[in-house]
Amino acid sequence: MKQLDLGKTGFFAPEIALGCMRMADLSVNAAADVLQAAMACGINFFDHANIYGGGLSEEMFSKAARQLGIARQDMLIQTKFGIHRADETQKINTYNFSKDYLIACVEGSLQRLQTDYVDLLSLHRPDTLMEPEEVAEAFDILHKAGKVRYFGVSNLNPGQIELLQAYTNHKFVANQLQFGLVHTGMVDAGFNVNMKNAESVDHDGGLLEYCRLHDITIQAWSPYRAEVIGPVFIDNPAYPELNAKLAEYAAQYNVTKDTIATAWILRHPANMQVITGSMNPARIRNIAKAADIRLSREEWYDLYLSGGHVLP
Repeated sequence: MKQLDLGKTGFFAPEIALGCMRMADLSVNAAADVLQAAMACGINFFDHANIYGGGLSEEMFSKAARQLGIARQDMLIQTKFGIHRADETQKINTYNFSKDYLIACVEGSLQRLQTDYVDLLSLHRPDTLMEPEEVAEAFDILHKAGKVRYFGVSNLNPGQIELLQAYTNHKFVANQLQFGLVHTGMVDAGFNVNMKNAESVDHDGGLLEYCRLHDITIQAWSPYRAEVIGPVFIDNPAYPELNAKLAEYAAQYNVTKDTIATAWILRHPANMQVITGSMNPARIRNIAKAADIRLSREEWYDLYLSGGHVLP
């Protein structure tokens, strides 16, 4: 599988990663089957967050990895922090980028993951009360202790990244953002320059172009959904034209719709890393095949238009 140089820092990772948010719902044996399928496909980058499953996803991952006997050096592990849920309702009640909270979250994740370090630590959601000096200090402490190799962000806009980057010498190598065939805001605004339609609204300050200019790898999360929470669009009757087009190209390339939907993201010259959250070994194998497909320019635009988007 193609390896990406995240942030152009010499940190190489596969262009398809496995998101482990739903691993808490699995048994150890089922989780081991998922990890084994991913590793066999060249997917050895695993994305976590301290809140996934209330921490149980990280625990289940470590148990499955131990059961399979996977060496730590053969895995790349990312985790995220910054979202705090107060009680058993699991409702978010605060974002927190404070130094003490950051360090405590990392220590907790390391314990649950049964490892001495994570390869990439990302700030999960922007905290408007953040003190960038505190974030920088925490980064220094964690990096010097050998507990974090690289740092990134998730769902942050250019101004927020610039503010944080001004206080730390640790380059952000990645920004985790939702992107896929029906969640296309990052490219919609770029098409509709100087227009008055809804698609012309730039919600994120030219985020796609900013990340490309600053060598920040975009990690495309939830690539098969329109919203954060909701059904996938693949085989969804609400998206008949898109599914017909996905089926057409799937037949042409002798793969599945999942493969084509993934290949569509990988075709973008921003060199994004796709984070699939599937816990289905067969689907993971299908998604991994996207690494061997390069859609043509015409096919990319054909799929974009079939998703209900309009070019000006």
